[in-house]
Order: sequence, then C-alpha cells, then structure tokens
Amino acid sequence: MADANDGPVWARPRPAPRRQAPSVERIVERSIAIADAEGMSAVSMRRVAADLGSGTASLYRYVRNRDELVELMVDAVWADELPEPSGDWRRDLTTFARSQRDTLLRHPWLSAELTGRPTFGPNVLRRSEAALAAATALTPDITLASQVVGTVLAYVRGAVAAEIAERLAHLRTGLTQEQWQRSLGPYIRGVVESGEFPHFARRVVEADEPPAEERFAFGLGCVLDGVAAGAAGSAWTAARRLDR
Repeated sequence: MADANDGPVWARPRPAPRRQAPSVERIVERSIAIADAEGMSAVSMRRVAADLGSGTASLYRYVRNRDELVELMVDAVWADELPEPSGDWRRDLTTFARSQRDTLLRHPWLSAELTGRPTFGPNVLRRSEAALAAATALTPDITLASQVVGTVLAYVRGAVAAEIAERLAHLRTGLTQEQWQRSLGPYIRGVVESGEFPHFARRVVEADEPPAEERFAFGLGCVLDGVAAGAAGSAWTAARRLDR
C-alpha cells in the first residue's frame, strides 16, 4: 500500500502548523522574494529559514528538499486569476499570453524553472485548463489544441527571454540599450558606409525601434494567425483522409 507521504508535494497532506513556526505560505512567499531580488542561486533551505527567523528543520516539515520548495514557488507565482473566458479563442489566448508575459517579467528566475518537466500544482493546472479551453474554441481536436497552447507558450517564453536578457545586460554593463548603441556608433557607421550590408544599413538608418510591448503584440498576432491557419489546414487534411 502506498504511503500517504509518497508522491508529489501536491498530493501529500500538510502537517499541522506549530506555534511560532512559519507556515508553508510564508516559506514560499519568502523564497519568492529572495529569488526575485537575488536570483534562484540565493534560495536555499538555510537562507529561507534564517530570513524567517526559524530553524531549517521547520522547513523540512513541509518540503523534503529544495526541489520541492521550487515546485511550490513556481506554482505560487501563477495564483493571479485570469478573467472569465469570452468564448473568443483569439481574445482569450491573447489574455493568457499577456498574463504569462507579465508574470515571467515580474519573476526573472521563473523562465529557467519552466524548461524541465512541468509542475502540476493547482495554480498551474488552472492556467493550463484556461488555455486549453481557449484553444478548443479554435479547434475541438485536443491534440491540436494542446499544440496551439504549446506554440503560444513557446513564443511568450522566447520574447520574454529577450527582454530579460536586455535587463541583465544593463545590470552587468551599467549601460542602457540606448547608451550601448551609442557606444557602438563609430563602428556601425563604418559598417553602413562600407555598403557590404545594404539591408542591415537600411534597418539602422530607416527602421524605428518599437517598445517591447508593441513588439510582443506584433509577434503574438503573427503566432495566432499562424496557429489559426495551421489548425484549419490540419482539420482539412483530417477530413480528406476520412473521405478516402
């Protein structure tokens, strides 16, 4: 018979809180604050316990190791509620994508924690359910709907990674993007004047630099156009096969 304490952290009963001991909510909240301020490398059971004025052993009553603590952290940051679905798949997936972006930007450590096996905490499951519900308004095929959600998530994470990389470059060099671009001015002028890279030269001389929000919206629109076309094409292919 399986022990009640086996399985993922979500499936195990939580021990009753002890007097003066931090709750699991406080433990997770403090862990997230440390990660937001200093990065995930600063999060350890010892550090969190010290910040809470508690013994490390009190943390181990709730989580067996740091990996379980990270699972709780990842789930907790997705606690914000999404609006009620509108029934319009494009509007709902846009809302979902923007919410994902906002959360990832608030917690720069989070993207790296999403690259491995997924966590299945209650907040993550609620978000997944909302995204799949939006996608099934586009296509009732759950396999295709899942691929649609995966494609949207891949775009969001890639776009956010570029934004976070710029933030980190600013912190590392002390230069804003504009200051960095000015520092390259003489070199870029030489590249433009060489005539060897005419399209790059046009981009430097003629192209605007839209803000990050505008770039994200444009890319997301392209992705949604693409998944709509892809879902329609896949449905047509499946119908053709059934006719044979």
